[in-house]
Amino acid sequence: MRYEENTARKVRTQEFNAFSMLQQKIGSICQRMNIEEGICQRLQLCKRELIVHFPVKMDDRAIRVFTGYRIQHNDFRGPAKGGIRYHPDVTLDDTRALAALMTLKNAVVNIPYGGSKGGVVCDPKLLSQDELERLTRRYASEISILIGPESDIPAPDIGTNPQIMAWIMDTYSMNKGYSVLGVVTGKPIEIGGSKGRLEATGRGCMICAQLACQHLGIKLGEAKIAIQGFGNVGSTAAKLLAKTGSLIIGVSDSRGGIYNPDGLNIEEVLRHKKETGAVGNFRNGQNISNAELLALECDILIPAAYENQLHKGNASSVRAKLIVEGANGPTTTEGADILREKGVFIVPDILANAGGAVVSYFEWVQGLQSFFWSEEEVNRQLEVVMDNAFREVLEVSQRDKVDMRDAAYILAIDRLVKAMRIRGIYP
Repeated sequence: MRYEENTARKVRTQEFNAFSMLQQKIGSICQRMNIEEGICQRLQLCKRELIVHFPVKMDDRAIRVFTGYRIQHNDFRGPAKGGIRYHPDVTLDDTRALAALMTLKNAVVNIPYGGSKGGVVCDPKLLSQDELERLTRRYASEISILIGPESDIPAPDIGTNPQIMAWIMDTYSMNKGYSVLGVVTGKPIEIGGSKGRLEATGRGCMICAQLACQHLGIKLGEAKIAIQGFGNVGSTAAKLLAKTGSLIIGVSDSRGGIYNPDGLNIEEVLRHKKETGAVGNFRNGQNISNAELLALECDILIPAAYENQLHKGNASSVRAKLIVEGANGPTTTEGADILREKGVFIVPDILANAGGAVVSYFEWVQGLQSFFWSEEEVNRQLEVVMDNAFREVLEVSQRDKVDMRDAAYILAIDRLVKAMRIRGIYP
């Protein structure tokens, strides 16, 4: 990553407390909906928080101690559900915020899950495969007091993948004495994973882009699109959108980006990144920074990287007509206010990137039933769920005269509050 971009991201992380901002947002929506203070407080706080410090034997035989988290925000609508992130910048407050976002996301798309999140403070790029396995198995053992197919179900996130989910499933299963397919989602297909799961988040972004373009009168097949983040979500969205005829004019990763006003060949960019480790220096693209990518003149911008990328310092420079939030929390509150004043239509993260959560639910259901679907069926059901959720959020937006983010929060919180009131308080 370029020094100036790395520094800027660290400054944003320090400046914006994601959990505090989310608590304020939930509070303002609850106030608007006249929800009693006690229920609002329960939505603003996480139900359970586990911090673990655990040793791992490295390849050189040295012992390193790592810090990990597993946070359960809410489980009133079903088991807690949320990914596990391996990244140097993992913090307790960020994990809390991501757990709460998962609760809201699952409620928006109306699947019977609550929300959770986990993470380990580490740089997986600096660990060998054997070190990653030992770290993962020890972390899984430490959080096994919380996770389970009926209580809390992890999935991949930044820095983790199907192999890591397989190690978690195996570790949990060995301690149980039998195979437990439903303890994680995002697993390899060979051990109970679902077809279509790897592409689900990016596919969900593509579906939301299609629906938003229909609403706004934008011809998707002629749209110019810029995508920040070229990992699983961003690259999948790029491939699927390119097939519609859209021009992907810019993409970026943690080291910088590339730009071609005539469109990038996404398959060639993918091969280039696999060979070199980054999208930069692509032969048919001009090198640009992540900051420059966010300011490109385009029809659609998809931030699919990290939190707090669009903020008061750069939101005014955004020239896209439509933003589809592929990442979790890519836009700060002040950034969103500026973009709203500019007339930018935003499909918020808790709707736009919910495809992964939806297909994780499908995978969990398939595992519990030991009956697995075709990829065509998975994609068809995903489209049904995303289409319904988008239209429900849009209906609330038009009814209450609010933007799509507030509408998504209103819809999610309404469903959560109804569940909490019906269940009551024990004892």
